[in-house]
Amino acid sequence: MTILYPQIITYLLTYINYLEQIIRTLLTLLIGKNMFEKPKLNEQPVNMPYRKLQVDNLPIVEVPEKLDYKILLAEHFEKNGKPLKPVQRRKNTKVSVPKSMICPKCGAPSEYLYANNGDKGQYQCKVCSCLFSDKNRFSKEAILKCPHCSKTLEKIKERKDFHVFKCKNNGCPYYQKKLNGMSSKEKKQFKKNPQAFKLRYIFRQFHIDFKPLSKESPELPVVDLSKIYASPHTLGLILTYHVNYGLSARRTAAIMQDVHGVSISRQTILNYGNSVAILLKPYVDHYPYELSDQFCGDETYIRVNGRWHYLFFFFDAVKKIILSYPVSPNRDTLSAIRAIDEVLLKMKEVPKNLTFVVDGNPIYLLAQHFFAQHGISFDVKQVIGLTNEDPVSTEFRHLKQIIERLNRTFKGNYRSTHGFGSEKGSVSYVTLFVAYFNFLRPHASLEGNVPVVNPELLGLPTMPARWTKLIDLAQQWIQEKRTA
Repeated sequence: MTILYPQIITYLLTYINYLEQIIRTLLTLLIGKNMFEKPKLNEQPVNMPYRKLQVDNLPIVEVPEKLDYKILLAEHFEKNGKPLKPVQRRKNTKVSVPKSMICPKCGAPSEYLYANNGDKGQYQCKVCSCLFSDKNRFSKEAILKCPHCSKTLEKIKERKDFHVFKCKNNGCPYYQKKLNGMSSKEKKQFKKNPQAFKLRYIFRQFHIDFKPLSKESPELPVVDLSKIYASPHTLGLILTYHVNYGLSARRTAAIMQDVHGVSISRQTILNYGNSVAILLKPYVDHYPYELSDQFCGDETYIRVNGRWHYLFFFFDAVKKIILSYPVSPNRDTLSAIRAIDEVLLKMKEVPKNLTFVVDGNPIYLLAQHFFAQHGISFDVKQVIGLTNEDPVSTEFRHLKQIIERLNRTFKGNYRSTHGFGSEKGSVSYVTLFVAYFNFLRPHASLEGNVPVVNPELLGLPTMPARWTKLIDLAQQWIQEKRTA
């Protein structure tokens, strides 16, 4: 009997473990969230190699002639002496033309449209004789043609932010040049896997609801800083500890109590920081910066509400000025567009030789293509990998290293926060960091000067006093804008 005890215990332990799994599953289904998995504090975002992407030139856009059906009806009456009657439809017809349908060429209403081929979806206008279908009626407004062979492009894919068009003409010079330039080994690979090679002209037509260079009105903070209990000097001290030295709100509160004898809560410090950030953001974003011609950009990871978000930095590498700093939950084309747009807003005019140095992420090439469609042109230089394996990487590596150094500087300040509880909190902290970096932080490469030299800040002896003066300057700027 004693020999069976270990077997019985093993069986019971197995059974208990089985019941535990059932209980966890049921609780997860009831609550809608797994309460048993501990969060991975040291979890790192997944780094996937970027896919290679080539962005071609813009296509030829051919706009067909637009007619006015009212003018055509008047011309018909003048020529024939009688009006052109609407289409007479049979009472028992099974095919009808939608009332919302209009002719894409002359704008004639549905009363003048034939169901040309029964129920197969083709229509013909009685006024201008235009043939179209429900699917291609919008293509009648603009025809996209290959810039190399002038053949009409075909839509092949519909993505989230854009539609993909391809030239399928086998005689296209672009296609023939790429095909003839392939080695024998590449041609064999092409026969096995043609999707691995880009040989044909491709155009991406963006349908992002976003207007480039759109200015936003300044937003005033919810908390009136003039009515807070803390003195301006105390507020300056809090910002110095929290932003300059990268201390968490909890440690900042402890220092204020232990060193300065000021009792203040962690949440109050966060509230003060958020109010200051809202006040400073329009001032930082609309300041008339003196810029160079060397710009670089990169994205880094930050933790927001337990999930990885992306902070996009665009930076004047010579003047050491942060020009763009949006926070996004996605590392996509729209985020890259917004980041670059914030840089363009700070320029009096877009230079003809404007160049951005970035990494191998294809979203920057797509953003370049988007702005080109809106008449804004600039060049994108991609520094790929850690070694200089191409001439572009060799020439622009130093600029990529500068933006990476900026990321490390920010991470040094951000690390103490252990992430942010909301997107609002992340934007507030990043705004405070940018204000400190641009206006208050001395740089060794600038001979100990700050990137943006403001005479009203130079004569102040301490950092808390400079923070206070910077807030005052932002308040004055907002009042001037509101009264203007």
